[in-house]
Amino acid sequence: MIDPAENLAEVQRVLASAAAKAGRADEPITLVAVSKTHNSSRIEPVLAAGQRVFGENRVQEAAGKWSALRACWPDIELHLIGPLQTNKVREAVELFDVIETVDREKLARKLREEMTRQGRELPVYLQVNTGEEPQKAGVLPREVDGFVRLCREDLKLDVRGLMAIPPADEEASLHFALLKKIAQRNDLCVLSMGMSSDFEIAVTFGATHIRVGTAIFGDREHHVMGSDTR
Repeated sequence: MIDPAENLAEVQRVLASAAAKAGRADEPITLVAVSKTHNSSRIEPVLAAGQRVFGENRVQEAAGKWSALRACWPDIELHLIGPLQTNKVREAVELFDVIETVDREKLARKLREEMTRQGRELPVYLQVNTGEEPQKAGVLPREVDGFVRLCREDLKLDVRGLMAIPPADEEASLHFALLKKIAQRNDLCVLSMGMSSDFEIAVTFGATHIRVGTAIFGDREHHVMGSDTR
C-alpha cells in the first residue's frame, strides 16, 4: 500500500541530504508536491504531515479538488505546473498562487489583463524549453532574455524565475546548468527544476523549487475530469 506521508518524509530526508552535500543546508529549497491525477484521499495524509505547497497540471482538475481541501487547510500554496490555455486564464488566476508555465506573449498579456481585473498579482515563472523539443512547451533559450524584458518591463508581471523539464533521454545536469546560466544573466532568483528521478542533481545546480510527484504519491491515477490541452 502507498503511504504518501511516509514517502514525503523520505523525500524530505533525501532533499536535506542533497542540500547538505551541495553546501546548501542553510538555503531554503521548496518542495512542490505534484498532486496531479491524485485524489483527496492521497493528498490529505500529506497535508496532515505538514506539506503546504502543491503542483497541479490542469485547471479544471485542480478546481475540483482544492476548493474543499482549502476549506480545511487555508494556508495551501498552489502552483500551476502544466500548460495553460488562454481561455483558462480567468480560472487559473482565481485558483492558483503561482503560475510556473508562462511561455508565450499571448498568454503573458492575458495574465496581465486578468490579474489587473481580479486585483491579484501572482508570481510567475517562465518555462524554458532547454532541449528545444518541438513537442514541448517553453520559450527557446535564445529567446528568453527578450521574453523576460517583455514580461517585466512592458507587462509589469512579477517574474520570479524560470522553470524547465529536461528531455527524458538527455543528461539532466546539462539542462539544469543552462537554466541556471539564463537565470543569472536575467537576475532571476527562482529555479524550478528537478523531479522525482533527478531532484538531487537539480539541487547541486541551484534548484530553489523541486517538483516531486511519483516519489510521494506513487504512480499516477487515471483521472476522469476534463483536460486542458494546448
